Amino acid sequence: MTLTVENSVKPSGCQEARLLIVGLGLIGGSLAAALRTAGFQGQIVACDPDEGEIARGIEMGVIDAGGTHLAEQINDATMVVLAVPVLAMESVMASLAGALVQASADVVITDVGSTKATIRACAQRVFGQVPTNMVLGHPIAGSEKSGVAAANPHLYVDHKVILTPEPNVEPNALQRVRSLWQACGADVLEMDVERHDQVLARTSHLPHLLAFSLVDTLARQDERLDIFRYAAGGFRDFTRIAGSDPVMWRDIFIANKEAVLASLDDFEAGLSHLRHAVEVGDSDALIATFDRASHARHYFDSLLNKTSYQAEYHMQPQGKVTYRVQPGGQAQGRLRVPGDKSMSHRSIMLGALAEGVTEVKGFLEGEDSLATLQAFREMGVAIEGPHQGKVTIHGVGMHGLKAPSGPLYVGNSGTAMRLFSGLLAGQDFDSELTGDESLTKRPMGRVADPLRLMGATIDTAEGGCPPLKIRGGAALEGIEYDMPMASAQVKSCLLLAGLYAEGETRVREPAPTRDHTERMLNGFGYAVSREGDTCWLQGGGKLTAGPIDVPSDISSATFFLVAAAITPGSDITLEHVGINPTRIGVINILTLMGADLALENEREVGGEPVADIRIRYVPLKGIDIPVDQVPLAIDEFPALFIAAANAEGITRLRGAEELRVKESDRLQAMADGLAVLGVQHTMVVDGIDIVGNGDAQKASYNGGRVDSLGDHRIAMAFAIASLRASDEIVIEDCANVATSFPDFVELASRIGMSVSVEGSHE
Repeated sequence: MTLTVENSVKPSGCQEARLLIVGLGLIGGSLAAALRTAGFQGQIVACDPDEGEIARGIEMGVIDAGGTHLAEQINDATMVVLAVPVLAMESVMASLAGALVQASADVVITDVGSTKATIRACAQRVFGQVPTNMVLGHPIAGSEKSGVAAANPHLYVDHKVILTPEPNVEPNALQRVRSLWQACGADVLEMDVERHDQVLARTSHLPHLLAFSLVDTLARQDERLDIFRYAAGGFRDFTRIAGSDPVMWRDIFIANKEAVLASLDDFEAGLSHLRHAVEVGDSDALIATFDRASHARHYFDSLLNKTSYQAEYHMQPQGKVTYRVQPGGQAQGRLRVPGDKSMSHRSIMLGALAEGVTEVKGFLEGEDSLATLQAFREMGVAIEGPHQGKVTIHGVGMHGLKAPSGPLYVGNSGTAMRLFSGLLAGQDFDSELTGDESLTKRPMGRVADPLRLMGATIDTAEGGCPPLKIRGGAALEGIEYDMPMASAQVKSCLLLAGLYAEGETRVREPAPTRDHTERMLNGFGYAVSREGDTCWLQGGGKLTAGPIDVPSDISSATFFLVAAAITPGSDITLEHVGINPTRIGVINILTLMGADLALENEREVGGEPVADIRIRYVPLKGIDIPVDQVPLAIDEFPALFIAAANAEGITRLRGAEELRVKESDRLQAMADGLAVLGVQHTMVVDGIDIVGNGDAQKASYNGGRVDSLGDHRIAMAFAIASLRASDEIVIEDCANVATSFPDFVELASRIGMSVSVEGSHE
C-alpha cells in the first residue's frame, strides 16, 4: 500500500527540516500522511517498538525512515511529536531527555495525548519543569481503527486541535506547533490544561465510558443475540465508539481519573433524576430534560458557527455573510413577516414564571429569541418547540427557576440581557449573563445602576459592559425611578425586578416607550397600573398562564413598508402586524412624509392591537421628524433613513442619541453607508439631515460596498435601498440578520428584489 500524494497540493506551511514522530499508530501515521499530502518538504522519520509498523510506514510512503530506538532517530530533529499512549509517556520522555543533545539546537517537542495534566506532570518529573520548547497538544480526531495501516491524510481536516501551552512557553515554539497542525487542515485552539481535561472528560471520555458499559451490559444478557440483531441505527451510532482501542481508553480513564469521576457524578445525578421521573410518571420533568437535550445540540452548533464567544472555547467566527443586491426590482405582494421579537422574548420569560402551561403562537424563531428560550431550559423550565412558531411553556412559578450550570448566553440581544438582569436580580441563585462580541460592547450600566438602588448586587466588565454577574438572594426593595432617557428595556427590567421586590416599584419615562411588558403582565393576571408618564406594580404577586398570539413584528415589516414607499408602481400588504400605540412611530412618520398607507382588518389579539397594512407608492416629501415620535420608531430609523434618501427635500432627525448605543452606532453607521452611496447628509450629535431625491424617473443614489458592522437593521436597510440604486450594493457582515428576521432574503426575493448571499448563513 502506497500513499498517493495529490499533484496539485501547495507546499505545507510547516517548515520543519526533520520531523520525528514517536509512536507510529493511527494518530502519528495520519499526521505524517497529512503532511505528505499537504506538500511537506522536510524529512519525516518515526520511532516505534514494532518494527513491522516502521516497515509498513516506509512502504506506504508516509515516512522516510525509522527504527525502534529513539536515540538512533533523533539526530538533527527540529521537531519531536510524542504520539504514544498516555501511560507510556513518562518512560518515553525519559528516553528523550537523554537523547536531546543529538537533536537540532532549536528542537521543539509536542504531543498528542488526551489528558494534559498527566502529561504535564510527566514532563515536570522528567525535566524538572515543562521545558520552554515543549507545547502540549491534543488533536480531537480519531477512529476505531488502529496502526499506521489506518493512517488517513484527511483525519485532521476541519477538526480541532487544542494546544495547552505553559505560560513560559517560547512564542516561536508555540507558533511552529500551530503551523504543524494548520498544515494538516486543522482548526487550532488554545486553553489551559485544567480546562482541557474537564471539557474532554465530559465530551469524549464520559461518552466512551458509557458506550463500553452499555455494550458490555447488553452483551452479557441471555437475549444478547436478539438485542444486537434488532438494534436500530441510534444504538449502533452511540455504541460504535465501544469498538475503540481498550488499552488506550484504560490508560485515559486512569490518567484523567478526577475529571472523569466528576463528569460521571454529574451524569449519575441526571440519570437518577430521570429514573425518578419515569418511576413517578413526572411528565413535566421528562419533557424538560428531553426537550432541553433535543434542542441543545442544534442550538450550540449554531452558536459555534455564528459567534466568537463559546460556552467551552473562545474561537474565531467561522465566516462572514455578505449580501450582494442588484439595483432596481419591484415591490409587490402580500407578506407575513416573523413574529415580534420583543413579545417573543417576553412570552418566554413570563410563561416560564407563570403557574400553568402557556401556549405561544407566532413565536419568532430567530437566534436572539432562541437564546432566551434556551436560557430558560438551562434554568429547569420544560419548553416544547418551537415548531412553526408554536411554543408550549410549562411554567415553574415565580420561585421555581433553578441555578444554571454556567453563564447564560443571550447572543446579540440587548433586550434579553437587560430584561434578564431584572428577572435574575430577584432569584436565590448567582447567575452570569454574557453574549456575542457585539453585545459585550453595549452599555448595561443603565440597568445595573437602578437595580443596585433596589438592593441588587451586580458586577459588570469595564465601562459597564457585559458580562453581568448577579449575586442571588438579594432582598430587593421597590423604588421610584425617573429614567434619564426613554428606554422600554430599562423600564421592563425594573418592572421584572419589581415582581420580586418588597413594596411598590414605580418607573417614570421621559417619553412614551413600547408597553409590551405592561400589557403582557396584565394578560398574565399581574396588575400593572399607569397614570400619565408613570407605571407601577406591587411586588409579591403571581403570574397565571394563558395563550399568547404574537403579532408580526412592525420593525421587520418596516423594511417592506419602506420598500413599497420608495419604489414606483409598488403595492404591498403586510399581514397581522402589531400596531401597539407605543410602536407605530414608523407609520406616523411615513404618513407625515406622504406615504399612501392604510390599516385594514384592525383587531385585538391577546391584548395587543393588530392590523394588515397596505402601502402603495406615491412620492415622499422630506419632513422634520417630530421629536415625540422618535422613541416610538427608534428601531425603525435605519429603514426610514432610506425613505428620506428617496424623498423630495430634506428630512431632519433630532433627539435620537439612543441610536448611538444600539447593536452599532446606528447614526454613524447609516451616515457612513449613505456617504458610500453618494447621499448628501449632515450629521449632528443627536440626529442627521438627509437630502433626498424626489425624482422617480432616475436612481436616487449610486451602488457601492457598505459595512453593516454586524448590525442586522443596517444590513436590511441597505438591502432595500437597492430598489432605487443605479448599481449593485454589496453589504458586508450580515450574519446577524438571522437574529431578528431569518426569512428576510426569502421574502425580499418574493416581492421582486434580487439578493444573493455569499458565505455561510445557516
